[in-house]
Amino acid sequence: MTANATRVLVLNSGSSSLKYQLLDMADGARLAVGLVERIGEETSRLAHTPLATGGAKRERQEPMPDHDAALKAVARELTADGLGLDSPELAAIGHRVVHGGQKFTAPTVVTDEVMAEMERLIPVAPLHNPANITGIRTAQALRPDLPQVAVFDTAFHTTMPESAARYAIDVETADAHMVRRYGFHGTSHAYVSRETAKLLGKDPSEVNVIVLHLGNGASASAVRGGRCVDTSMGLTPLEGLVMGTRSGDIDPAVILHLSRNAGMSVDEIDSLLNKKSGLIGLCGDNDMREIRRRIDEGDERAALAFDIYVHRLKKYIGAYYAVLGKVDAVAFTAGVGENAAPVREAAVAGLEELGLVVDAGLNEIRSGEARLISPDYARVAVAVVPTDEELEIATQAYALVSA
Repeated sequence: MTANATRVLVLNSGSSSLKYQLLDMADGARLAVGLVERIGEETSRLAHTPLATGGAKRERQEPMPDHDAALKAVARELTADGLGLDSPELAAIGHRVVHGGQKFTAPTVVTDEVMAEMERLIPVAPLHNPANITGIRTAQALRPDLPQVAVFDTAFHTTMPESAARYAIDVETADAHMVRRYGFHGTSHAYVSRETAKLLGKDPSEVNVIVLHLGNGASASAVRGGRCVDTSMGLTPLEGLVMGTRSGDIDPAVILHLSRNAGMSVDEIDSLLNKKSGLIGLCGDNDMREIRRRIDEGDERAALAFDIYVHRLKKYIGAYYAVLGKVDAVAFTAGVGENAAPVREAAVAGLEELGLVVDAGLNEIRSGEARLISPDYARVAVAVVPTDEELEIATQAYALVSA
């Protein structure tokens, strides 16, 4: 790697989408951001914003049959801005990979052996890992000389003790089929827990934080001294909090009940719990802004959905307070966590005896900056910390190839 190679292209490959950001790690500046949607459909859409030049967003629609075509289209857009993939300033391409199992505990330069292990993990991440692998192979073909770095969603949670990571089922069966709690949103939890410590003026090793990543997908984590000791998502992202379309925690016998008594197939139950449950299953909306609007108009279904959402959230705050023993901060992040003041207020309401208090005025302030929303006298800080998973991926990838 040359001395002036300070740029990292971050790719997040979905089954039919490709999100990307180009960052310069010399100062953390974003040079370009974009998204390709509907890959493999009759017409795909590419939206590209060249931040380095201050140019306006460019959009175009054209057939992109696969990720190879999509990434080549992205490369053309970057080249038009003088930021092409052939630039000697590009140090690495960082890839978000959803599932790294137990083996990948840190960012990893992709090799044939790494790819083989990611393929072995497909049964526990059938929707995500294949798309992530496709994105890596496409990038390798375009820049075979450049380090491809996999940054795993699960890596931050591999520090969980076995008492938190294991399910109470037969050990041999669990091991044979990789059944355990892995956790997800790890890059967000890592970034936010570290930024929360910075907000408190302390080193991450000195701080215990409960991180609440609340978006359409939602997860909580208990972070002791910079290391995750528990998290709400499990074998898959279905476990834990109530989410936009996912049920979160549920009695596993519900699945057996629906199979035996409703005649539902495994695929139908899977679709129910992942796509037709959570907020959308409870009230028909998974946009918290719309739910709050309906509540203001007296909609009882929306009010009940909100109450169920907050009840689960509050249970996890209490549980992770018990796991940590001492809590320095509770940090809200992601789309709902950063923007929905009523959720933050309701989540800590009644927890004053635990030292959790929200200042109503501070809570209502809209800002893109990390900030405290608790009064000075609160024993436990309550924070809003905008997450930045792309910066976290770029930071980890750059640190690895620089070393």
